[in-house]
Amino acid sequence: MKTNKFKIIAVALVSAFFSVNCDNNDDNGGDGTQNIDFSGTYVQQDQMARPAINTVFIASGQPKDDFNAAIPSAMGSKYQSIFQSRLMALNAGYTTNALGQDAAAFTGLLSTDVLNVSKTAKTTFFDGTNVLTGRALADDVIDVELLLIFGGPMGTSNSGLTSDHVDANDKAFTASFPYLAAAW
Repeated sequence: MKTNKFKIIAVALVSAFFSVNCDNNDDNGGDGTQNIDFSGTYVQQDQMARPAINTVFIASGQPKDDFNAAIPSAMGSKYQSIFQSRLMALNAGYTTNALGQDAAAFTGLLSTDVLNVSKTAKTTFFDGTNVLTGRALADDVIDVELLLIFGGPMGTSNSGLTSDHVDANDKAFTASFPYLAAAW
């Protein structure tokens, strides 16, 4: 069921992309090169280093666009208390998570929505040992986030809330680049 929703959303996004980007104007300068104009002011519109964090911790009625456009270095001070209030509303019994983080430390980490990458450790979102050292394709990011929000100090509390029970993709990853299975 969840996979079908993702497929529908993916098809809609791809269709929208091609309908907006396909036109009869190839912008060629006549010699096969493109005339690309990079002048202007660019503004960040969205970010989602950690999936679902914005969706869960920026409550309805709060400015998601403001969060999405925030400079990562300013996010923690601006959003940590909002995230902590939301965490406690979601899990009033929260004390620490499987990483040993209290509510302030955990929401401080989450409110700065960046994907940390380690140059020396295994690339993974969380494998029990390595934590937020990147994100591999097969990492079950949503389960990790649910475990850290609801699983308690040992990761075993609230077992009904620590997994979305989507344990694999509908198609296996490939062994060579680009690693993703062909579309349906």
